[in-house]
Amino acid sequence: MNGALLVAGASSDAGKSVLTAGLCRWLARQGIKVAPFKAQNMSNNSVVTADGGEIGRAQWLQAVAAGVEPEVAMNPVLLKPGSDRTSHVLLLGQPYAETSAQSYRQLKLVLQDAILAAFDDLRARYDVVICEGAGSPAEINLRDTDVANMGLATARDLPVLVVGDIDRGGVFAALFGTLALLAPTDQALVAGFVVNKFRGDPALLAPGLTMLDRLTGRPTLGVLPWLDGLEFDVEDSLGLGEGAAADSGVELRVAVVRLPRISNSTDADALAAEPGVAVRFTTSPADVRDADLVVLPGTRATVADLGWLRSAGLADAITARALAGRPVFGVCGGYQMLADTITDDIESGCGTVAGLGLLPIAVRFAAAKTLGRPSGTAYGELVTTAYEIHHGVTTVTGAAEGFLDGCRVGAVWGTTWHGALESNGFRRAFLRDVAATAGRNFTPAPDTDVAVARAARLDAVADLVAGYLDTAAVLRLLETGAPAGLPFVPPGAPA
Repeated sequence: MNGALLVAGASSDAGKSVLTAGLCRWLARQGIKVAPFKAQNMSNNSVVTADGGEIGRAQWLQAVAAGVEPEVAMNPVLLKPGSDRTSHVLLLGQPYAETSAQSYRQLKLVLQDAILAAFDDLRARYDVVICEGAGSPAEINLRDTDVANMGLATARDLPVLVVGDIDRGGVFAALFGTLALLAPTDQALVAGFVVNKFRGDPALLAPGLTMLDRLTGRPTLGVLPWLDGLEFDVEDSLGLGEGAAADSGVELRVAVVRLPRISNSTDADALAAEPGVAVRFTTSPADVRDADLVVLPGTRATVADLGWLRSAGLADAITARALAGRPVFGVCGGYQMLADTITDDIESGCGTVAGLGLLPIAVRFAAAKTLGRPSGTAYGELVTTAYEIHHGVTTVTGAAEGFLDGCRVGAVWGTTWHGALESNGFRRAFLRDVAATAGRNFTPAPDTDVAVARAARLDAVADLVAGYLDTAAVLRLLETGAPAGLPFVPPGAPA
Protein backbone atom coordinates (compact mmCIF):
# COMPACT_ATOMS: atom_id res chain seq x y z
CA MET A 1 0.00 0.00 0.00
CA ASN A 2 1.24 3.49 -0.82
CA GLY A 3 -1.80 5.61 -0.08
CA ALA A 4 -2.70 8.92 1.47
CA LEU A 5 -5.79 10.90 2.36
CA LEU A 6 -6.65 14.31 3.75
CA VAL A 7 -8.79 14.84 6.85
CA ALA A 8 -10.41 18.24 6.40
CA GLY A 9 -12.78 20.03 8.76
CA ALA A 10 -16.06 21.84 8.30
CA SER A 11 -14.66 24.27 10.90
CA SER A 12 -11.73 24.72 13.21
CA ASP A 13 -11.78 22.36 16.21
CA ALA A 14 -14.08 19.93 14.39
CA GLY A 15 -11.84 17.04 15.41
CA LYS A 16 -9.33 16.84 12.55
CA SER A 17 -6.32 16.41 14.81
CA VAL A 18 -7.90 13.72 16.95
CA LEU A 19 -9.33 11.79 13.98
CA THR A 20 -5.93 11.93 12.25
CA ALA A 21 -4.30 10.59 15.42
CA GLY A 22 -6.96 7.88 15.67
CA LEU A 23 -6.47 6.82 12.06
CA CYS A 24 -2.69 6.72 12.56
CA ARG A 25 -3.09 4.58 15.68
CA TRP A 26 -5.63 2.25 14.05
CA LEU A 27 -3.48 1.74 10.95
CA ALA A 28 -0.36 1.16 13.04
CA ARG A 29 -2.22 -1.54 14.97
CA GLN A 30 -2.86 -3.27 11.62
CA GLY A 31 0.87 -3.41 11.02
CA ILE A 32 0.80 -0.56 8.47
CA LYS A 33 3.69 1.90 8.56
CA VAL A 34 1.93 5.26 8.74
CA ALA A 35 3.03 8.89 9.08
CA PRO A 36 1.02 12.03 9.88
CA PHE A 37 1.37 15.20 7.82
CA LYS A 38 0.14 18.75 8.20
CA ALA A 39 1.41 21.07 5.49
CA GLN A 40 0.87 24.25 7.45
CA ASN A 41 0.05 24.59 11.12
CA MET A 42 -0.61 27.73 13.13
CA SER A 43 0.16 27.04 16.76
CA ASN A 44 2.31 28.25 19.62
CA ASN A 45 2.34 24.72 21.05
CA SER A 46 5.34 23.02 19.51
CA VAL A 47 7.94 20.35 20.19
CA VAL A 48 11.58 19.85 19.22
CA THR A 49 12.16 16.73 17.14
CA ALA A 50 15.13 14.36 17.15
CA ASP A 51 16.25 15.87 13.83
CA GLY A 52 16.65 19.23 15.56
CA GLY A 53 13.61 21.16 14.36
CA GLU A 54 10.32 22.47 15.67
CA ILE A 55 6.90 21.06 14.73
CA GLY A 56 3.36 21.52 15.99
CA ARG A 57 2.47 19.57 19.10
CA ALA A 58 -0.48 17.92 17.33
CA GLN A 59 1.78 16.39 14.68
CA TRP A 60 4.12 15.19 17.42
CA LEU A 61 1.14 13.49 19.09
CA GLN A 62 0.02 11.94 15.79
CA ALA A 63 3.51 10.52 15.26
CA VAL A 64 3.39 9.06 18.77
CA ALA A 65 0.01 7.55 17.83
CA ALA A 66 1.60 6.02 14.73
CA GLY A 67 4.50 4.64 16.77
CA VAL A 68 7.11 6.49 14.69
CA GLU A 69 9.72 9.13 15.47
CA PRO A 70 8.35 12.68 14.97
CA GLU A 71 10.27 14.61 12.31
CA VAL A 72 10.14 18.02 10.67
CA ALA A 73 8.77 16.65 7.38
CA MET A 74 5.51 15.89 9.19
CA ASN A 75 4.83 19.63 9.65
CA PRO A 76 7.00 21.48 7.12
CA VAL A 77 5.50 24.93 7.77
CA LEU A 78 4.72 26.12 11.29
CA LEU A 79 3.34 29.59 12.00
CA LYS A 80 3.77 30.94 15.53
CA PRO A 81 1.67 34.08 16.06
CA GLY A 82 3.47 36.86 17.90
CA SER A 83 0.64 39.39 17.59
CA ASP A 84 -2.77 39.67 15.96
CA ARG A 85 -1.13 40.59 12.64
CA THR A 86 2.30 38.93 12.51
CA SER A 87 3.66 35.41 12.78
CA HIS A 88 7.04 33.74 13.02
CA VAL A 89 7.41 31.28 10.12
CA LEU A 90 9.37 28.06 10.51
CA LEU A 91 10.26 26.01 7.47
CA LEU A 92 11.28 22.39 8.03
CA GLY A 93 11.64 23.11 11.72
CA GLN A 94 13.92 26.16 11.44
CA PRO A 95 13.23 29.92 11.60
CA TYR A 96 12.53 31.25 8.13
CA ALA A 97 10.75 34.63 8.26
CA GLU A 98 8.55 37.04 10.14
CA THR A 99 5.44 37.81 8.14
CA SER A 100 2.11 39.60 8.18
CA ALA A 101 -1.14 38.02 7.03
CA GLN A 102 -0.93 39.88 3.74
CA SER A 103 2.71 39.14 2.96
CA TYR A 104 2.26 35.48 3.90
CA ARG A 105 -0.11 34.99 0.97
CA GLN A 106 2.84 35.65 -1.34
CA LEU A 107 5.25 33.69 0.83
CA LYS A 108 3.03 30.60 0.58
CA LEU A 109 3.77 30.38 -3.12
CA VAL A 110 7.46 30.04 -2.24
CA LEU A 111 6.77 27.50 0.51
CA GLN A 112 4.59 25.24 -1.62
CA ASP A 113 7.51 23.45 -3.27
CA ALA A 114 9.03 22.62 0.13
CA ILE A 115 5.66 21.39 1.40
CA LEU A 116 5.13 19.06 -1.54
CA ALA A 117 8.71 17.80 -1.32
CA ALA A 118 8.19 16.96 2.37
CA PHE A 119 4.95 15.13 1.58
CA ASP A 120 6.57 13.20 -1.26
CA ASP A 121 9.46 12.25 1.01
CA LEU A 122 7.11 10.79 3.63
CA ARG A 123 5.04 9.00 1.00
CA ALA A 124 8.19 7.36 -0.35
CA ARG A 125 9.17 6.08 3.09
CA TYR A 126 5.78 5.09 4.56
CA ASP A 127 2.94 2.82 3.50
CA VAL A 128 0.33 5.48 4.29
CA VAL A 129 0.36 9.23 4.98
CA ILE A 130 -2.65 10.67 6.85
CA CYS A 131 -2.82 14.40 6.22
CA GLU A 132 -4.61 16.90 8.43
CA GLY A 133 -6.04 20.05 6.89
CA ALA A 134 -6.00 23.50 8.46
CA GLY A 135 -9.13 25.41 9.37
CA SER A 136 -11.72 24.77 6.67
CA PRO A 137 -11.17 23.84 3.00
CA ALA A 138 -14.02 26.22 2.07
CA GLU A 139 -12.20 29.43 3.04
CA ILE A 140 -12.89 30.87 -0.39
CA ASN A 141 -10.90 34.03 0.30
CA LEU A 142 -7.73 31.94 0.70
CA ARG A 143 -8.17 29.18 -1.90
CA ASP A 144 -5.92 30.72 -4.56
CA THR A 145 -2.85 30.35 -2.32
CA ASP A 146 -3.98 27.36 -0.25
CA VAL A 147 -1.27 24.83 0.54
CA ALA A 148 -2.83 22.93 3.44
CA ASN A 149 -6.29 21.83 2.29
CA MET A 150 -7.56 21.44 -1.26
CA GLY A 151 -4.34 22.92 -2.65
CA LEU A 152 -2.50 19.91 -1.25
CA ALA A 153 -5.28 17.48 -2.20
CA THR A 154 -5.42 18.59 -5.85
CA ALA A 155 -1.62 18.75 -6.15
CA ARG A 156 -1.31 15.11 -5.07
CA ASP A 157 -4.76 13.72 -5.99
CA LEU A 158 -5.71 12.90 -2.40
CA PRO A 159 -9.16 11.66 -1.37
CA VAL A 160 -10.68 13.94 1.27
CA LEU A 161 -12.87 13.25 4.29
CA VAL A 162 -14.69 16.26 5.76
CA VAL A 163 -15.29 16.12 9.52
CA GLY A 164 -18.10 18.03 11.21
CA ASP A 165 -18.63 18.68 14.93
CA ILE A 166 -22.27 17.90 15.71
CA ASP A 167 -21.89 19.03 19.32
CA ARG A 168 -21.73 22.69 18.28
CA GLY A 169 -24.86 22.34 16.11
CA GLY A 170 -25.53 22.89 12.42
CA VAL A 171 -23.47 19.93 11.29
CA PHE A 172 -25.55 19.17 8.16
CA ALA A 173 -25.35 22.76 6.96
CA ALA A 174 -21.63 22.81 7.72
CA LEU A 175 -20.90 19.62 5.78
CA PHE A 176 -23.15 20.45 2.82
CA GLY A 177 -21.99 24.07 2.71
CA THR A 178 -18.34 23.11 2.81
CA LEU A 179 -18.76 20.89 -0.22
CA ALA A 180 -21.01 23.34 -2.10
CA LEU A 181 -18.46 26.16 -1.82
CA LEU A 182 -15.69 24.16 -3.46
CA ALA A 183 -14.75 24.33 -7.15
CA PRO A 184 -15.61 21.27 -9.28
CA THR A 185 -12.01 20.00 -9.28
CA ASP A 186 -11.93 20.22 -5.48
CA GLN A 187 -15.34 18.62 -5.05
CA ALA A 188 -14.23 15.65 -7.13
CA LEU A 189 -11.82 14.66 -4.35
CA VAL A 190 -14.27 14.91 -1.43
CA ALA A 191 -15.21 11.27 -0.92
CA GLY A 192 -17.28 11.36 2.24
CA PHE A 193 -18.12 12.85 5.60
CA VAL A 194 -17.50 12.01 9.26
CA VAL A 195 -19.73 13.28 12.07
CA ASN A 196 -17.84 13.83 15.30
CA LYS A 197 -18.78 14.23 18.99
CA PHE A 198 -22.27 12.73 18.73
CA ARG A 199 -24.37 12.28 21.86
CA GLY A 200 -27.83 10.77 21.67
CA ASP A 201 -29.86 8.17 19.81
CA PRO A 202 -28.25 7.26 16.45
CA ALA A 203 -31.69 6.43 15.05
CA LEU A 204 -32.65 10.10 15.27
CA LEU A 205 -29.58 11.07 13.23
CA ALA A 206 -29.95 8.45 10.50
CA PRO A 207 -32.58 10.25 8.35
CA GLY A 208 -30.37 13.34 8.16
CA LEU A 209 -27.40 11.27 7.03
CA THR A 210 -29.52 9.66 4.33
CA MET A 211 -30.67 13.07 3.07
CA LEU A 212 -27.10 14.37 3.10
CA ASP A 213 -26.07 11.42 0.94
CA ARG A 214 -28.90 12.11 -1.51
CA LEU A 215 -28.06 15.82 -1.67
CA THR A 216 -24.33 15.36 -2.20
CA GLY A 217 -23.84 11.86 -3.61
CA ARG A 218 -21.40 11.15 -0.81
CA PRO A 219 -21.77 8.83 2.17
CA THR A 220 -21.14 9.56 5.82
CA LEU A 221 -18.43 7.05 6.66
CA GLY A 222 -18.86 7.24 10.39
CA VAL A 223 -20.51 8.86 13.39
CA LEU A 224 -17.99 9.07 16.21
CA PRO A 225 -19.61 9.28 19.64
CA TRP A 226 -18.69 11.73 22.34
CA LEU A 227 -16.22 10.15 24.73
CA ASP A 228 -15.21 11.83 27.98
CA GLY A 229 -11.59 11.88 29.05
CA LEU A 230 -10.07 12.32 25.58
CA GLU A 231 -8.35 15.62 26.29
CA PHE A 232 -5.32 15.93 24.04
CA ASP A 233 -2.56 18.46 23.48
CA VAL A 234 -4.40 21.49 22.10
CA GLU A 235 -3.00 23.38 19.11
CA ASP A 236 -3.53 26.87 20.46
CA SER A 237 -4.96 28.94 23.30
CA LEU A 238 -8.45 28.90 21.75
CA GLY A 239 -8.67 25.26 22.79
CA LEU A 240 -7.87 25.94 26.42
CA GLY A 241 -10.72 25.58 28.87
CA GLU A 242 -10.63 26.97 32.37
CA GLY A 243 -9.82 23.57 33.76
CA ALA A 244 -11.08 21.78 36.81
CA ALA A 245 -12.68 23.72 39.62
CA ALA A 246 -11.69 22.87 43.16
CA ASP A 247 -13.81 20.19 44.87
CA SER A 248 -13.61 17.89 47.85
CA GLY A 249 -11.22 15.57 46.02
CA VAL A 250 -8.66 18.29 45.25
CA GLU A 251 -5.59 18.46 47.44
CA LEU A 252 -3.42 20.83 45.39
CA ARG A 253 -4.70 23.78 43.37
CA VAL A 254 -2.64 24.99 40.38
CA ALA A 255 -3.34 28.27 38.59
CA VAL A 256 -1.75 28.63 35.13
CA VAL A 257 -1.71 32.24 33.97
CA ARG A 258 -3.43 32.41 30.59
CA LEU A 259 -1.11 34.85 28.85
CA PRO A 260 -2.36 36.52 25.65
CA ARG A 261 0.39 34.81 23.59
CA ILE A 262 0.70 31.68 25.69
CA SER A 263 2.90 28.96 24.19
CA ASN A 264 3.46 25.34 25.13
CA SER A 265 0.50 25.44 27.47
CA THR A 266 0.71 21.64 27.35
CA ASP A 267 3.37 21.84 30.09
CA ALA A 268 0.44 21.89 32.52
CA ASP A 269 -1.01 18.62 31.20
CA ALA A 270 1.34 16.52 33.29
CA LEU A 271 0.20 18.33 36.43
CA ALA A 272 -3.44 17.80 35.52
CA ALA A 273 -2.77 14.06 35.10
CA GLU A 274 -1.98 13.75 38.80
CA PRO A 275 -4.90 12.58 40.99
CA GLY A 276 -5.78 15.27 43.51
CA VAL A 277 -4.32 18.12 41.44
CA ALA A 278 -6.73 20.67 39.93
CA VAL A 279 -5.31 22.82 37.12
CA ARG A 280 -7.06 26.02 36.09
CA PHE A 281 -6.05 28.41 33.31
CA THR A 282 -6.89 31.88 34.52
CA THR A 283 -6.57 35.63 34.07
CA SER A 284 -7.89 36.36 37.57
CA PRO A 285 -5.67 37.88 40.31
CA ALA A 286 -8.00 36.22 42.84
CA ASP A 287 -7.21 32.77 41.40
CA VAL A 288 -3.50 33.59 41.55
CA ARG A 289 -3.81 34.57 45.20
CA ASP A 290 -5.85 31.48 46.07
CA ALA A 291 -3.79 28.78 44.35
CA ASP A 292 -1.21 26.56 45.99
CA LEU A 293 1.03 26.83 42.92
CA VAL A 294 1.05 29.48 40.19
CA VAL A 295 2.59 28.60 36.83
CA LEU A 296 3.85 31.31 34.50
CA PRO A 297 3.97 29.41 31.18
CA GLY A 298 5.79 30.07 27.94
CA THR A 299 4.87 32.92 25.61
CA ARG A 300 5.64 34.05 22.07
CA ALA A 301 5.84 37.67 23.26
CA THR A 302 7.63 37.87 26.61
CA VAL A 303 7.87 41.64 26.99
CA ALA A 304 4.37 42.34 25.66
CA ASP A 305 2.82 39.68 27.89
CA LEU A 306 4.78 40.99 30.86
CA GLY A 307 3.19 44.39 30.22
CA TRP A 308 -0.24 42.74 30.10
CA LEU A 309 0.57 40.90 33.34
CA ARG A 310 1.15 44.24 35.03
CA SER A 311 -1.91 45.96 33.57
CA ALA A 312 -4.16 43.05 34.58
CA GLY A 313 -3.05 43.22 38.24
CA LEU A 314 -1.49 39.76 37.98
CA ALA A 315 2.11 40.91 38.42
CA ASP A 316 1.29 42.35 41.84
CA ALA A 317 -0.54 39.17 42.86
CA ILE A 318 2.37 36.97 41.76
CA THR A 319 4.94 39.19 43.47
CA ALA A 320 2.94 39.26 46.71
CA ARG A 321 2.63 35.50 46.90
CA ALA A 322 6.34 35.00 46.10
CA LEU A 323 7.35 37.42 48.86
CA ALA A 324 5.07 35.53 51.22
CA GLY A 325 6.91 32.28 50.42
CA ARG A 326 4.12 30.78 48.32
CA PRO A 327 5.09 28.72 45.23
CA VAL A 328 5.57 30.26 41.78
CA PHE A 329 6.96 28.29 38.82
CA GLY A 330 8.09 29.95 35.58
CA VAL A 331 8.75 28.05 32.34
CA CYS A 332 10.67 29.56 29.40
CA GLY A 333 8.98 32.94 28.75
CA GLY A 334 7.44 32.74 32.21
CA TYR A 335 10.91 32.16 33.66
CA GLN A 336 12.18 35.20 31.75
CA MET A 337 9.45 37.36 33.29
CA LEU A 338 10.78 36.50 36.77
CA ALA A 339 14.14 38.15 35.93
CA ASP A 340 15.58 41.42 37.21
CA THR A 341 16.05 42.68 33.64
CA ILE A 342 15.08 41.63 30.12
CA THR A 343 17.01 43.03 27.16
CA ASP A 344 15.11 42.40 23.96
CA ASP A 345 16.28 43.90 20.70
CA ILE A 346 15.02 40.84 18.77
CA GLU A 347 11.43 39.87 19.56
CA SER A 348 9.91 43.20 20.64
CA GLY A 349 12.79 45.60 19.92
CA CYS A 350 12.07 47.42 23.19
CA GLY A 351 15.59 47.36 24.64
CA THR A 352 15.99 46.74 28.36
CA VAL A 353 12.97 46.51 30.63
CA ALA A 354 12.49 45.52 34.25
CA GLY A 355 11.24 42.02 34.98
CA LEU A 356 9.33 40.99 38.09
CA GLY A 357 12.59 40.80 40.03
CA LEU A 358 11.73 37.51 41.74
CA LEU A 359 14.84 35.63 40.56
CA PRO A 360 18.43 37.00 40.33
CA ILE A 361 18.74 36.57 36.59
CA ALA A 362 19.29 38.74 33.53
CA VAL A 363 17.79 37.82 30.16
CA ARG A 364 19.15 38.92 26.80
CA PHE A 365 17.45 37.91 23.56
CA ALA A 366 19.73 36.44 20.90
CA ALA A 367 19.11 36.46 17.16
CA ALA A 368 19.62 32.69 16.93
CA LYS A 369 16.89 30.50 18.38
CA THR A 370 17.89 27.74 20.79
CA LEU A 371 16.28 24.43 19.89
CA GLY A 372 17.23 21.35 21.83
CA ARG A 373 16.25 18.25 23.76
CA PRO A 374 18.30 18.48 26.97
CA SER A 375 18.37 16.05 29.87
CA GLY A 376 19.47 16.37 33.46
CA THR A 377 18.55 15.72 37.06
CA ALA A 378 16.73 17.51 39.85
CA TYR A 379 15.73 16.21 43.27
CA GLY A 380 17.91 13.23 42.37
CA GLU A 381 15.48 12.29 39.57
CA LEU A 382 16.26 11.99 35.87
CA VAL A 383 14.60 14.40 33.44
CA THR A 384 14.56 12.91 29.94
CA THR A 385 11.41 14.44 28.42
CA ALA A 386 12.46 18.09 28.18
CA TYR A 387 12.87 20.32 25.15
CA GLU A 388 13.81 23.99 24.78
CA ILE A 389 12.64 26.63 22.30
CA HIS A 390 13.75 30.18 23.02
CA HIS A 391 15.63 33.28 21.93
CA GLY A 392 16.21 34.49 25.48
CA VAL A 393 19.59 33.67 27.03
CA THR A 394 19.41 33.66 30.83
CA THR A 395 22.32 34.43 33.15
CA VAL A 396 22.15 33.92 36.91
CA THR A 397 23.56 37.07 38.52
CA GLY A 398 23.09 36.42 42.23
CA ALA A 399 22.74 33.79 44.91
CA ALA A 400 20.35 31.05 43.83
CA GLU A 401 19.95 27.30 43.99
CA GLY A 402 20.26 25.44 40.68
CA PHE A 403 17.07 23.99 39.21
CA LEU A 404 17.35 22.06 35.93
CA ASP A 405 18.96 24.66 33.61
CA GLY A 406 17.50 27.52 35.67
CA CYS A 407 17.40 28.42 39.32
CA ARG A 408 15.35 28.65 42.49
CA VAL A 409 15.12 31.19 45.28
CA GLY A 410 12.79 30.31 48.15
CA ALA A 411 9.38 29.42 46.73
CA VAL A 412 10.17 30.60 43.18
CA TRP A 413 11.43 28.14 40.55
CA GLY A 414 12.35 28.81 36.93
CA THR A 415 13.59 26.87 33.90
CA THR A 416 13.62 27.16 30.12
CA TRP A 417 12.85 23.45 29.80
CA HIS A 418 9.42 22.59 28.46
CA GLY A 419 8.15 19.05 29.00
CA ALA A 420 10.24 18.36 32.11
CA LEU A 421 7.14 17.61 34.17
CA GLU A 422 6.41 14.60 31.96
CA SER A 423 9.35 12.85 33.65
CA ASN A 424 7.36 11.06 36.33
CA GLY A 425 9.87 10.86 39.16
CA PHE A 426 10.87 14.50 38.80
CA ARG A 427 7.25 15.66 38.68
CA ARG A 428 6.38 13.79 41.87
CA ALA A 429 9.42 15.17 43.70
CA PHE A 430 8.63 18.70 42.52
CA LEU A 431 5.01 18.42 43.64
CA ARG A 432 6.05 17.08 47.03
CA ASP A 433 8.30 20.12 47.43
CA VAL A 434 5.53 22.47 46.26
CA ALA A 435 3.02 20.92 48.66
CA ALA A 436 5.41 21.18 51.60
CA THR A 437 6.21 24.81 50.73
CA ALA A 438 2.51 25.62 50.36
CA GLY A 439 1.63 23.85 53.61
CA ARG A 440 -0.65 21.37 51.86
CA ASN A 441 -1.09 17.72 52.81
CA PHE A 442 -0.55 16.21 49.38
CA THR A 443 1.31 13.10 48.28
CA PRO A 444 1.54 12.36 44.54
CA ALA A 445 0.27 8.99 43.39
CA PRO A 446 3.18 6.58 42.93
CA ASP A 447 1.98 5.12 39.64
CA THR A 448 0.84 8.06 37.47
CA ASP A 449 2.65 7.78 34.14
CA VAL A 450 1.98 10.54 31.61
CA ALA A 451 3.14 8.54 28.58
CA VAL A 452 1.05 5.52 29.56
CA ALA A 453 -2.02 7.70 30.08
CA ARG A 454 -1.49 9.34 26.68
CA ALA A 455 -1.15 5.93 25.03
CA ALA A 456 -4.39 4.78 26.62
CA ARG A 457 -6.24 7.81 25.24
CA LEU A 458 -4.78 7.21 21.79
CA ASP A 459 -5.92 3.59 21.95
CA ALA A 460 -9.40 4.78 22.94
CA VAL A 461 -9.54 7.00 19.83
CA ALA A 462 -8.32 4.12 17.66
CA ASP A 463 -11.08 1.99 19.18
CA LEU A 464 -13.61 4.63 18.12
CA VAL A 465 -12.21 4.52 14.59
CA ALA A 466 -12.41 0.72 14.53
CA GLY A 467 -15.88 0.62 16.02
CA TYR A 468 -17.69 3.54 14.39
CA LEU A 469 -15.90 4.35 11.12
CA ASP A 470 -16.34 2.42 7.88
CA THR A 471 -12.74 1.29 7.93
CA ALA A 472 -13.17 -0.85 4.81
CA ALA A 473 -14.19 2.29 2.90
CA VAL A 474 -11.21 4.16 4.34
CA LEU A 475 -8.86 1.41 3.16
CA ARG A 476 -10.42 1.57 -0.33
CA LEU A 477 -9.77 5.32 -0.43
CA LEU A 478 -6.16 4.69 0.53
CA GLU A 479 -5.82 1.99 -2.12
CA THR A 480 -7.62 3.63 -5.07
CA GLY A 481 -8.29 7.30 -4.21
CA ALA A 482 -11.57 9.16 -4.51
CA PRO A 483 -14.24 7.36 -6.59
CA ALA A 484 -14.70 8.59 -10.14
CA GLY A 485 -17.86 10.41 -11.10
CA LEU A 486 -18.73 12.06 -7.78
CA PRO A 487 -21.49 14.61 -8.53
CA PHE A 488 -20.94 18.35 -8.52
CA VAL A 489 -23.00 20.21 -5.90
CA PRO A 490 -23.83 23.80 -6.93
CA PRO A 491 -23.06 26.63 -6.66
CA GLY A 492 -19.37 25.80 -6.29
CA ALA A 493 -16.68 28.36 -5.54
CA PRO A 494 -17.64 31.90 -6.61
CA ALA A 495 -15.90 33.16 -9.71
